Amino acid sequence: MQASAQWIADAVSGRLVGPDACVTGPVVTDSREASAGSLYVARRGENADGHAFVHGAIERGAVAVIAERELEEAVAQIIVEDSTRALGDLARAHVDGLRSRGTLDVIAMTGSVGKTTTKDLLLQILSEDGPTVAPKLSFNNEVGLPLTALQADETTRHLVLEMGASGPGHISYLTDIVSPDVAIELCVGHAHVGGFGGFEGVAAAKAELIAGTRPGGPVILNTDDPNVEAMAPLATGPIVRFSAAGEPRADVRAANVRTDRADRASFTLVTPRGSAPVSLALVGRHHVSNALAAAAGALTLGMDLGTVAAVLSGARALSPHRMDVHDLDIEGKKLTLIDDSYNANLDSMRAGIAALASIGRDAVRIAVLGEMLELGEESRSLHEQVGALVADAGVDTLIGLGAHSHYYLEGASGVANREVASDPSDAARLVVRFAEEGAVALVKGSYGSQSWQVADILREKGTTR
Repeated sequence: MQASAQWIADAVSGRLVGPDACVTGPVVTDSREASAGSLYVARRGENADGHAFVHGAIERGAVAVIAERELEEAVAQIIVEDSTRALGDLARAHVDGLRSRGTLDVIAMTGSVGKTTTKDLLLQILSEDGPTVAPKLSFNNEVGLPLTALQADETTRHLVLEMGASGPGHISYLTDIVSPDVAIELCVGHAHVGGFGGFEGVAAAKAELIAGTRPGGPVILNTDDPNVEAMAPLATGPIVRFSAAGEPRADVRAANVRTDRADRASFTLVTPRGSAPVSLALVGRHHVSNALAAAAGALTLGMDLGTVAAVLSGARALSPHRMDVHDLDIEGKKLTLIDDSYNANLDSMRAGIAALASIGRDAVRIAVLGEMLELGEESRSLHEQVGALVADAGVDTLIGLGAHSHYYLEGASGVANREVASDPSDAARLVVRFAEEGAVALVKGSYGSQSWQVADILREKGTTR
């Protein structure tokens, strides 16, 4: 961004200490990402106090700092009570300014699963229409969202935002920073129910996106999910429905869905503007719903059907550890690795296990499942349900990782080989031990379960075929 330290201080209701300065570089919360002309936001995180790294940020070129106390460094300092809240205030003022001076539109999405893939698809589609900014990885919280919004500038045509929540009020806070012009509701699932007081709390939290959409703004609903469909009365603008099940009343739907041996889906994209064929390069039939959500969003923003269908067919996964398929040679064995290890809940586990069953239909199937976190009192039941899904899919070996992963094994009594790994290295060792020639292994789990490390270890052990 480009702004004076005094303008920033006014925007965040802060107090400027020291000389004014012109911020011409990025806004960062990690001192290692500071560069010439940047603004460093010193915030107190769970594991570290950003004030301890101000000097490093200045050495890398930061010309101003947002901080909660005055510092000894000779740099423009904007003193505030809460640096994280100031970051949000700055993003709000920045986007408001861009909206008043240009043609920026904002499209935001939430859902228990599919947010990041839908965001990646929208980024690729909307970039065909004009400069587009979208989050890297899963920057969807009170830090990641404002950092993403602050990347937009006067040339940006589309701003794509992903809004996550781990409790009530979180999405309302995000929409207060940037109220979207278009909202997408993907699904309501059993993700992090522990922080919401139950499933109903999850649904209410996801509905906060609709309440925070600009008055009269279109709302895009997944009509295949009755919990999402129930949000329709909250919309103040047009409702656009999408359906991977081909629901006839949906505005955007899939027809003639089919999958190849790699579980990549092809379908006819049916819209009010006509139909077009789509062949996804993404692995997993469940991506049809994400593709429809992205298509509905792009069409709502005025893009033409032909471009939307063409980009969807050529789109790739931009974020790591999301249905990444690798054909490896490990210790003399051919192994296909399905790396979907970034995050997990009941719904995404179901999709991952379905992909394993499809891709591994004629092979030995191995599932490495890290525990699902933040499930509260439902943790045991949901882990057991996933175990039952593993057994029903005909998986040959189930390897659990994490404190609650033994519940997977209890729910998967029909699986021949069941083990709990002591750590990611042990899990990778067990995969190689049970793998036969041509085996297919799914690695999945919540990020905190370290399942992604299992996938990384397997890729390091093997060579790509």
